[in-house]
Amino acid sequence: MTILPGRKGRPPILAAETPKGPWGQGDEPDAGGPRNPWSLPPGGRKPGAKPTALDDFLKKARGGGGGGGGGGFNGLPGAPNARALWLIGAGIILLVWVLYTSIHPIAPQERGVVTYLGRYSGTLDPGIAMTMPAPIANVVKVDVQNIRIENFPESGTENLMLTSDQNIIDLAYAVRWKISSPQNYVFQIDKPRDTVRATAESVMREVVANVSLDSALGPGRAMIENQVQERMQKVLDDYKSGIVVVGVGIKQADPPARVNDAFKDVTAAQQDAQGVRNQAQSYAKQVVARAEGEASQFDKVYEQYRLAPEVTRRRMYYETMEAVLAKSDKTIVEPSGVVPYLPMGNARRVPDAAPAEPVAPAQPAQPVTTTGGGQ
Repeated sequence: MTILPGRKGRPPILAAETPKGPWGQGDEPDAGGPRNPWSLPPGGRKPGAKPTALDDFLKKARGGGGGGGGGGFNGLPGAPNARALWLIGAGIILLVWVLYTSIHPIAPQERGVVTYLGRYSGTLDPGIAMTMPAPIANVVKVDVQNIRIENFPESGTENLMLTSDQNIIDLAYAVRWKISSPQNYVFQIDKPRDTVRATAESVMREVVANVSLDSALGPGRAMIENQVQERMQKVLDDYKSGIVVVGVGIKQADPPARVNDAFKDVTAAQQDAQGVRNQAQSYAKQVVARAEGEASQFDKVYEQYRLAPEVTRRRMYYETMEAVLAKSDKTIVEPSGVVPYLPMGNARRVPDAAPAEPVAPAQPAQPVTTTGGGQ
């Protein structure tokens, strides 16, 4: 036992001669308890055996060899060099982070929305711009020239809507939009795409509910597209979304699939009726135009008749007889104009109103065989 001196006023402390560790009394092979696994085996290292990497590490950890003793950090030789390397590595990482988050290349079609500590600070134009490093400053790049297209419905299923005449229509359409204000697009709405889709769906149903089925199927498509675009833009502007609607296009407008064939038959009949109606109107316009032309011609003849009644009457008589006799195949010769010989071979024959019966072809003459000596 060893008596250790105590502090003033306290009794001395009794200590064992040899302190015991968790592996027994030191590294002595004859000491009781388990052997220290980090010590050399009994009998020392075998002759000719080379020290391993673990032996070198344990040797350095115990303070043996290498480096100037006593000048290390926590008793480890060479520790100041490791600390310097760690500091240099941390400085390089910090510098790279500062450069990466401070320099912002903005493409021609992009705009950069800058925030300082979460508050909007400004918008960066195309080019190379610099800001404070993150997390002090943050830049969100927004593509303002790309036109997004939203298709309704997305999965290709039926998109049924109710018209003003209580009919159902299957409508497929697309909405094209882009970003007009980057800062409003980033800060004013949480989910821009979902907002555009919800707005387009509600506005389209509202517009279709105010038109008839016939108008939605054909002539009213352009009107529906324009109204949907205008009303969508108004709603998005009220939200201050920073989105502009480029256009709305109806790709398909059909009745439900179960009654589509019947609607096609009705549409074909309506088109035929419209075609017949157009022909009748065209014929009526021709008749009216011809009657107006004849009335105008009569007015001109009446003016001439009023100036010279006898001359006009005789000219009208000659013109009427010429028009009547031109259709006749008879030649009328007045007594005062009789001639000894009247050639009728060149007289023109007016064709009959109805086509004549086809004449059977003449049979070829049969050869006549004579007997006897007749001449």
